[in-house]
Amino acid sequence: MRIVAARPDPDLVRLPWSTPLEEWGDDVVVPLPRGLSRHVVRIVRQGGRVYAVKETVEDIAFREYRTLRDLHRMGLPAVVPLGVVTERTDPDGEPLPACLLTEHLRFSLPYRSLFSHGATAQNLPSLVDALVVLLVRLHLADFYWGDVSLSNVLFRRSAGGFAAYLVDAETGELKDQLSDRLREHDVTVGTENVFAELLDLQASNAVAGEVEAHDVVELLQRRYDELWGELTGQEEFSTEEMWRIGQRIERLNELGFDVEELDIVTDLDGDRVRIQPRVVELGHHRRELQGLTGLDVEDAQARRLLNDLASYTAHHDLGREDRGIVASRWLTEIYEPVTSMVPAHLRGRLEAAEFFHEVLEHRWYLSERAGHEVDIFETAQDYIDTVLGSKPDEALAAE
Repeated sequence: MRIVAARPDPDLVRLPWSTPLEEWGDDVVVPLPRGLSRHVVRIVRQGGRVYAVKETVEDIAFREYRTLRDLHRMGLPAVVPLGVVTERTDPDGEPLPACLLTEHLRFSLPYRSLFSHGATAQNLPSLVDALVVLLVRLHLADFYWGDVSLSNVLFRRSAGGFAAYLVDAETGELKDQLSDRLREHDVTVGTENVFAELLDLQASNAVAGEVEAHDVVELLQRRYDELWGELTGQEEFSTEEMWRIGQRIERLNELGFDVEELDIVTDLDGDRVRIQPRVVELGHHRRELQGLTGLDVEDAQARRLLNDLASYTAHHDLGREDRGIVASRWLTEIYEPVTSMVPAHLRGRLEAAEFFHEVLEHRWYLSERAGHEVDIFETAQDYIDTVLGSKPDEALAAE
């Protein structure tokens, strides 16, 4: 047996590599939801760490491993590759398939499992939005996916919506420059696959509510075109409208994207200006919050937390204080005490940032019912007592 790993872990050797993956037992397999796959996949725990293991062909395993490593280095949302296991044999000396190991993405679920964890047909537009943002980010990085589908994605809850992570890069390829034809092909494949997946959901009665498959795939195409156009489209205006440069950047920031480079061209007479974003990166709110507090959360969660920080600043009249100092006070006086209220046996229900978002939503509901603003700690306790306990586990409990 041979193990090629980016970060070698001696515990990996102790896994039952001489046994076909589908026969691995409960001593190592963790009963977490898995998505549909053409391969045998298992979620396993060894030495305090949790891995996803997929049996496949050796060449394909190494290719996907290298692709995922490239995506990880580029900061793109994909599972983290850990290694490839080859030259496996069973006790009789018969060869077994190679295995690709990736890090288990905590608090994530395949799309089908989301619907058994409370999601309904009304959540489909949010899933589509998450898939579109993922696809656009990959295309901006000149990555051709080749097999866009809900099945090849893991979803994490993010401030009431979802964030999507690429989990299967078997058909993907980084290009020197991604052509419009390949982009369009990805979108076409995505609409076809999602349409089929939605019909399957509907036929299996796996989702509550009416699934309008045609409407959902039309939404996917439209949202992709709108977001791609906003991030890359040219805009032309007169030199008297230079304020539109700042407006364009603000619109992109609202979408959660930073503009690192802007191509600005004037005509020969200097009367007209044409602008086009050149380098665009998602994570505007996430980086801002991390710089202020050190918290690393999804971008939509970061935006919600920044809004609460702004409310805290206004409530305590701290607008003239250093923002970093105020953020530190908010973190130690509000965020950390609220999130630490979750009992240990319930910590697998929601990650901390999503719990805080849910508490803010619950506070609005309680305050409206009471006719005055309810204390956030009182709200958090009420949420724990009345809501959190009924939510299904979406992750392993904190180690």
